[in-house]
Amino acid sequence: MTLLKFVLQSCRGMLVATIAMALLSGACNAGLIALVNVTLTRSAPPGASLIWAFVALGLGKVVSLFFSQAVLAGFSQKTVAELRRDLIRKILAVPLRDLEELGTPRILAALTDDVFNLTQALLALPIVSVNVAILFGGAAYLGWLSWKLLAAIMLVIAGGAAGYLLVVSSALRFCRSAREEEDKLFGHFRALTDGIKELKIHRSRRGAFFSRNIETVTDRFQKHNVSAEYRFAAAQSWSHLLYFALIGLILFLAPNLGTFSSRTLSAYVITTLYLMGPLSGVLSSFSLFGRARVALQKVQSLGVSLAEHSTEECPVDKPEERRGFTRLELCGVIHSYHREQEDSSFVLGPIDLSFQPGELVFLVGGNGSGKSTLAKIITGLYLPEAGIIRIDGVPVTNENRDAYRQLFSVVFADFFVFDNLLGLHGADLDNRAGEYLEELHLKHKVRVVNGALSTTAVSQGQRKRLALLTAFLEDRPFYLFDEWASDQDPHFKNVFYTHLLPDLKARGKTVLVITHDDRYFEMADRLIKLDYGRMAGDGTGSAEAGSAGLALETMCRG
Repeated sequence: MTLLKFVLQSCRGMLVATIAMALLSGACNAGLIALVNVTLTRSAPPGASLIWAFVALGLGKVVSLFFSQAVLAGFSQKTVAELRRDLIRKILAVPLRDLEELGTPRILAALTDDVFNLTQALLALPIVSVNVAILFGGAAYLGWLSWKLLAAIMLVIAGGAAGYLLVVSSALRFCRSAREEEDKLFGHFRALTDGIKELKIHRSRRGAFFSRNIETVTDRFQKHNVSAEYRFAAAQSWSHLLYFALIGLILFLAPNLGTFSSRTLSAYVITTLYLMGPLSGVLSSFSLFGRARVALQKVQSLGVSLAEHSTEECPVDKPEERRGFTRLELCGVIHSYHREQEDSSFVLGPIDLSFQPGELVFLVGGNGSGKSTLAKIITGLYLPEAGIIRIDGVPVTNENRDAYRQLFSVVFADFFVFDNLLGLHGADLDNRAGEYLEELHLKHKVRVVNGALSTTAVSQGQRKRLALLTAFLEDRPFYLFDEWASDQDPHFKNVFYTHLLPDLKARGKTVLVITHDDRYFEMADRLIKLDYGRMAGDGTGSAEAGSAGLALETMCRG
């Protein structure tokens, strides 16, 4: 999509208003040029009519310029904000696996640098429009003085503009290459922040990261940008050469092209010198709009990619409905993904499982056995490639998957803690949060005031407790904890298994815990074991539970 098409689609009213004000400004400028030339060439002192005309035209130019900038400022900021919101809506509607494949750096670069470049281009539109209008107004005045001389000047300008655009198009190719390197740079920035501990503790890794990743990519990014700027500077120098060519044409060649009065030549020189500023502004805007076009292509490309992967309803303004369930079933569920390190595909499944309210289930297995992947499938974050998930006999599809996800409160292994209790309501929210903070032994560290946490700068284990706080306040029917106790001290680990989990079970919650803590396995109603993506057992020590598992397997296959 071209930048002009984007502007027309997103803020057509703004563009019309800006063009109208620009035309008015151009007319005022043409009038000012003519008035100045008339005043300079007349023998008598200027009369009151010329003075008032000068004041009116000057005010008209200033007011029209202010109006066009003020109108565009509001529209452009609204357009950019809506562009960001639209991207975020699409991001929220894309399945997690597809987002992981698109990559966080690409998304961050689009939401930051690309949108910034678009904003700069939109904010420059009034000035560019006014400059274009000034050029047209000046051209109209020059044509009124002598159309022959104007035709000669336009030929020179056309040739100069062609050379200018040729150099600028070469610069834009380097801009596109620099933008590709920027995606990689954002990836390294994320590695820097996420892996800072590993970098600090290992000198060789730190040196290799800096030299191979940061220096290499920043050097390429710099070279592409410098090459682009060299060409933009060459184009700007070419435009200045064009100015002198025009002045030379008027002063030295025009007398040979026809009979022109000194008054006409003087008016041409003065007007051309006056128009150099607007012409320079228009030509220099090519670099700004060129960068914006590259940014828009990136944003549109990301938007198309997101739209292609957006396969489910994921509203942001629909109220959440409180609901429960009596039975959750996974029948023949299979999910696979590529493992780059092993150059092979990992296949999870087929999985046949069921969950009911009021049961405590442990999911165990070695590292890489598929436990976290199964957790994301159960919670609806990953889509099964085969098989079906049913909630109370109703299949989970793209249409109801978001509603299905609202059944779960989850603390993932790679959890994130927001500094506000977002999405949670209630007049007694702070009081309930305070009670849980005391139960989680965090009362002395964190306070909750108007739904905001006083701090999240606590230890890893304490942050996990804050994530648990949020899960408790959500009060949903299915709780899932992925290696939650791995960062807890022995005392609180014992509290988690012997107090918190039984309490959730007693409240009728379904609780699924991914764990390696074998000393607490006896606390579970069922023990599900995964071995390289396959269920190796569903043991409980209970004949009824074993019969239930066999019945589910028979039902899924039937």
